[in-house]
Amino acid sequence: MLACEIHGAKDLRVAERDVDALKPTDVRVAVKAVGICGSDLHYYQHGRVGDFVIREPFTPGHEASGQVIEVGAEVSTVRPGDRVAINPSRTCGVCRYCRAGAFNHCENVHFFGSASRFPHMQGAMRESIVVEQRQCIPVPASLPFEIAAFGEPLAVALHAVNRAGSLLGKTIMVVGAGPIGALTLMAAKLAGARELIAVDIVDQTLAACARVGATCTIHAGRDPAALDALAQAKGLVDVCFEVSGSYAGLANCIRVTRPCGTIVQVGTLSGSSEGCPFNQIMVKSLSLIGAFRFTDEYEWAVDYLSRKVIDVSPLLTEAMPVARVHEAFALAGDRTRAMKVQVTF
Repeated sequence: MLACEIHGAKDLRVAERDVDALKPTDVRVAVKAVGICGSDLHYYQHGRVGDFVIREPFTPGHEASGQVIEVGAEVSTVRPGDRVAINPSRTCGVCRYCRAGAFNHCENVHFFGSASRFPHMQGAMRESIVVEQRQCIPVPASLPFEIAAFGEPLAVALHAVNRAGSLLGKTIMVVGAGPIGALTLMAAKLAGARELIAVDIVDQTLAACARVGATCTIHAGRDPAALDALAQAKGLVDVCFEVSGSYAGLANCIRVTRPCGTIVQVGTLSGSSEGCPFNQIMVKSLSLIGAFRFTDEYEWAVDYLSRKVIDVSPLLTEAMPVARVHEAFALAGDRTRAMKVQVTF
């Protein structure tokens, strides 16, 4: 099979690799579409994500869909020909977190496309992949593979919204209007939020959020007065979602969130924390909550996509065949031109 492999910064190759063996409860899926995520871009651009450094040929990709081509002898939930969204998280089911239902904190998780362990946990950007049957969520034939591959990022957004508690009738703000930010805004709208504010420093991503339901968009660099207005009276926003992964974004969330309001941290923070008003978390009795990956929300996400409860198609910039994978990564890395870029097989 063909597999995309990152060997280091800006060193992406398409190579032939042997297919994996099939166990009795395993399913072999022909991968059809794989989204390029922010972590995939970091591995490609820098050869690492934070402390996770590529030390062997590494296949990225954890937003995937495909078609079942072979099943193990004990598989009963899917059969060859079925179209599926592929949950990238294989949990152990026996550790203390799995037993408590916190599967996103499994101590023995295998998650597609992560160099956090060695040997690395290889991803889905290849012609076929072997997964456990529980990772395959059937989708209707009418659902395009490209849309089914949104299951993972939508699950992240749904988990963030779920962590926030009730949003019915509330004013929410999403800082960082990339794909996860836009999906979080859509999930908040589905959860009953009344006002949906998107904040970013890129016009194109703000325009995308406007297309999917933002009632207000703010360019943080060009219109700081709009953020100042939201910070009046100790803050006018009920719930903020920090998705930019920047301390500047978190600082804006702290400033505009009303006393006893909630901030959900979705992005991975980087850069300097100087100037971030952390004491205001105490002064305003704010709830600062983390949201990491997802649990049951993956199944919810696939169900919403299958039933067209949420239309993510405005976020799909382009799906490119694997022969154009270098072009796909270049496009995905340009926030002025792209929201979500996928690689297809």
